[in-house]
Amino acid sequence: MSASLLESIDLNAPVSTAWELWSDVSRWPAFLSHVRLVEPLDERRFAWQLELPGADKNFVAELTEVIPQDRIAWHTVEGVHHAGVVTFHRLSDTTSRVTLQIEYDPKGFIERLGALTNLDAALANYDLGEFQKLAEVTAHPDKADL
Repeated sequence: MSASLLESIDLNAPVSTAWELWSDVSRWPAFLSHVRLVEPLDERRFAWQLELPGADKNFVAELTEVIPQDRIAWHTVEGVHHAGVVTFHRLSDTTSRVTLQIEYDPKGFIERLGALTNLDAALANYDLGEFQKLAEVTAHPDKADL
């Protein structure tokens, strides 16, 4: 059984800020709640450690496409099977939209349950919300206390 996920969020931050945050893998654990660690192995491959309900997962993902301030695409080369793309859309000079699309193969009861009950979409929505907060505080540090 294959599953897919498509989520978007609008940011009160320019594409350049969203791109800068997302393209820096060391920042991913700050807004991806299930990501414990991402370590670069070389220019295109990254080792991931995930903490998920009922299971921890480790895998290696490889970047397949990087177009600055437009899109980042990847697929796994070891461990769990998934592929994804995050795209950045300019809405105005100060606003943008980030869209996350992931195709994956849920293995095991917990992951199938997550796919069937849309828990995966809820988690992606939460993570995009955390990314939105980080991007907006980064773009507008003077409004961080509001």
